[in-house]
Amino acid sequence: MTDAHAHVEVGSARHFLVGRDFFGTHPWEAEKYDAEALEKKLIENPEAGVGEIGLDRLKSKNISEMMRFAFESQLKLAAKYRRPVVLHGAKCWGQVVKAISDKCKVISGGIPSFLCHGFSRSDGLIPEIEKLGGFISVGPAVLNDHAVNYREMVKKIPSSILLLETDRTNEEGPTIEEVAAKTAELRALSLEELETLTDNNARRFLCSM
Repeated sequence: MTDAHAHVEVGSARHFLVGRDFFGTHPWEAEKYDAEALEKKLIENPEAGVGEIGLDRLKSKNISEMMRFAFESQLKLAAKYRRPVVLHGAKCWGQVVKAISDKCKVISGGIPSFLCHGFSRSDGLIPEIEKLGGFISVGPAVLNDHAVNYREMVKKIPSSILLLETDRTNEEGPTIEEVAAKTAELRALSLEELETLTDNNARRFLCSM
């Protein structure tokens, strides 16, 4: 069962997917962004992706210039080295998807693929994400009986771009099996069918490099 987004402590917090490292500066840490350091890591780790990166309006209603600069700079590095990207877009997914669309148009070669981690709003963006070659991961929110709108959104994600995630830090939080079981129930699939589907999608996401 593929967990498309989790964190492991190895010196500093890193995101991983199927054993692959993803390096990047989270929008909450934008003031610490170091483009040279990130580029060095990507060169030293040719199978690593970029993430999680993006924009955020959870902590502040305003997106700082540094947050936007860090995001766009990291998108350029992902395009330059043809690396898949894991995106964060809390309360501003429209702006994040627009940035991806714009960068795909202006950067030679574009971004090979991207994953919308923690995507929880804006059903209307799903066709655009699919059109741009992105993936959407279903997370622990699916286990919340009060998250009616989220569960409805989970049913609308095209099978070809569906992934699962826990967003766990080491051993804390719901398991991927729990997330998968509820997602399978909502989409009227067997657990085996969902596992095969999402494992194949994860390989497609990573093989985009």
